[in-house]
Amino acid sequence: MNAPYPPPPPPPAGRDRTTLWGVLGIVTGVLCCGILGIVFGWLSVRDAKRYRQSPVLGYVAIALGVLNIVVSLILQATGNYPFWNR
Repeated sequence: MNAPYPPPPPPPAGRDRTTLWGVLGIVTGVLCCGILGIVFGWLSVRDAKRYRQSPVLGYVAIALGVLNIVVSLILQATGNYPFWNR
């Protein structure tokens, strides 16, 4: 009745690249390509679930990638996209 809880199972073997994918997703989602930001964000969320980490970086990367795509489409539709008419 007073036995302690068993220890949690160890994470699966392999490399944990959750932070790598999250940071790459944020950087590419903001600076260059929203689609790459979404892909890297998804990879970060997938690894976070696999290694029991926080998926916040992945969700931020996905949100910034989508925001980049939406803002780019709006700027192109209004004709205000930088370097578009050169």
